[in-house]
Amino acid sequence: MGPARTVLVANRGEIAVRILRTCRRMGMRTVAVASEVDLDSAHAALAHTVVAMGEGRAASGYLDAEGLVSVAVAHGVTDLHPGFGFLAENADFARAVEAAGIRFVGPSPEAIEVMGSKIGARGILKDAGVSPVPGTAIDGADDPRLDDPALTYPLLVKASAGGGGKGMRRVDVAGDLPAAVDACRREAEASFGDGALLVERLVEDGRHVEVQVLGDRHGKVVALLERDCSVQRRHQKVLEECPAPGLRPETRQTLRRSALAVAAAVDYVGAGTVEFLVEPDGACHFLEMNTRLQVAHPVTELVVGVDLVEWQLRVAAGEAIPSEMEGVEPRGHAVEARLYAEDPTTGFLPSTGRLTTLRLPRGPGVRVDSGVREGDEVTADYDPMIAKVVAWGPDRPCALDRLGGALGEAHVVGVRSNLELLRWLVAHPEVRGGGASTAFLEARIADFAEVDERGPSEDEVLAAAVALVLGGGTSSRAPGARVPSIGAWEALPGWRL
Repeated sequence: MGPARTVLVANRGEIAVRILRTCRRMGMRTVAVASEVDLDSAHAALAHTVVAMGEGRAASGYLDAEGLVSVAVAHGVTDLHPGFGFLAENADFARAVEAAGIRFVGPSPEAIEVMGSKIGARGILKDAGVSPVPGTAIDGADDPRLDDPALTYPLLVKASAGGGGKGMRRVDVAGDLPAAVDACRREAEASFGDGALLVERLVEDGRHVEVQVLGDRHGKVVALLERDCSVQRRHQKVLEECPAPGLRPETRQTLRRSALAVAAAVDYVGAGTVEFLVEPDGACHFLEMNTRLQVAHPVTELVVGVDLVEWQLRVAAGEAIPSEMEGVEPRGHAVEARLYAEDPTTGFLPSTGRLTTLRLPRGPGVRVDSGVREGDEVTADYDPMIAKVVAWGPDRPCALDRLGGALGEAHVVGVRSNLELLRWLVAHPEVRGGGASTAFLEARIADFAEVDERGPSEDEVLAAAVALVLGGGTSSRAPGARVPSIGAWEALPGWRL
């Protein structure tokens, strides 16, 4: 790996924890930044050096590009890892990092710039031989380009910049288009500082499949299998798995070949993800490229046996990708569930509060990536993710069974969470069958609401009552106080085996 390296992790939460652990394992010195509300956070506790930046609002710390570069220079940083979100896909930030003589752990600013615009990305697809979803850039609801016969309703209006479901609206009839365009433009400008819009034909029954790519500075790019991310709510992924189930071999090869062509077209370096929509007939359409580490990367790591963060750091320093990474085959199957502090019964509104109890599962084949601990507070300032619960198995049914068991062991108190929804999803016949499309969750969420509204069973109420009595009750505890984690029998005076 060459001379000693110092890595600044310009992020927070579970992804910062994830990166810091790999850096420490590789013997690298680490520097973390933390807003005032994050100074006692899990990621701050892991770093060798912590620098306070800004108050609770993200813009005063994690989005302060100039401040981050200044911190890096002041602390002798050799590499800056942006994680995902915040400034990870900001080309100007990458340029500023490199101008300061620091390695940006990611692709070139030029690649970020081209692929950061969905409109710009379409410009390179023809030469790469890859087909996008039928669509066009528009200036407004009366743009003559909307007369293209390929653009049949329903349509999807989407921001050219950014992602995560922001700046997106479904339009079923022409009369609703002006309002959708105006709303998307406002949201895109507020979220990404870019109001450019794209309109696409909405593929309602398609599957969202993405290919993990990794490129080095010597011109080699490899495809490390694909992931299915079709179970989504509001264009935000909920369940992700690797490899994608039920694809025909020729479809799988088309996806990987297309992803490699897109990455090669921008001389891609580092870990990235090329996303596609796959129609029921097997037709594959390019959606976008995320020029960063993806939230779902753990399922790929478990199936391929590669630490993607480690290889981001290796290729950033000029190391070549070994030949054994070409044409990798899956070893088993992995499924990831995103555990959020949000309420599925109120339209997935975020929930805030102190995590008075947080018990995350352990066991064979189970991995948990989290950036919070019991007693931490979930605030409205940042993403409400609690953890990513991932399970590996020698085959898909085993992986799903392990994930279901792991979610059954998890326990979250203090905020509303989507834990019950995740348990319901993992057991759902359509998910188990491997054919869920991007429309699945929206179409079935009412079924979950009916189950959830039934409340706890009589057995569950009795069990809770017994636990309360054995635990001595909670009426004497101050609001927000941590609940001691003790066994029921330990609460009984004088009890012994």
